[in-house]
Amino acid sequence: MAGSERTKMAAGEWYTCLDDELEALRVIARDAVFEHNSLPPGRRGNIGPALKSLLGAAGEGARIEAPFHCAYGFNIFLGDSVFLNAGCTILDTATVRIGKRTLLGPNVQIYCAEHHKEVAGRQAGLEIARPVEIGDNAWIGGSAIILGGVSIGEGAIVGAGSVVTRDVAANTTVVGNPARPAGRG
Repeated sequence: MAGSERTKMAAGEWYTCLDDELEALRVIARDAVFEHNSLPPGRRGNIGPALKSLLGAAGEGARIEAPFHCAYGFNIFLGDSVFLNAGCTILDTATVRIGKRTLLGPNVQIYCAEHHKEVAGRQAGLEIARPVEIGDNAWIGGSAIILGGVSIGEGAIVGAGSVVTRDVAANTTVVGNPARPAGRG
């Protein structure tokens, strides 16, 4: 017997997002995100209580500014002193690991889901989830987009507005769409 859609998603296989169990999990995440985004900053703290309990991990001093959006929450792992500025979106259909002391500028978007290339597959809700890993001490500039399956090395810098479609080596600065090492044409 084939596994559940959630099991397929976690295994990096094609799954349909048009699934009652996955929708129920997204509702839980939406409620946690709503609380986080609605609480006064002094009551919210670094991360709203429901969102913090939903996350896979939130290291000491990790902070998420409001507004924030995520798909599931439980696939997000934040290291110590990670900072996500206002407007960040993480579509965490796969694991998203963000290393210690990494900074994400405003409106950074991380998209783990890749939709099917065929129209019929998209209409059926077929997706495949690809993880994202960002190393320690990285800096992701405002409005950057990081696609699934990408690793960004320790100390790397992603320029504002860049679209990261492939791995970024440690201590490298990338810019543009698609993002490429700075200084190269």
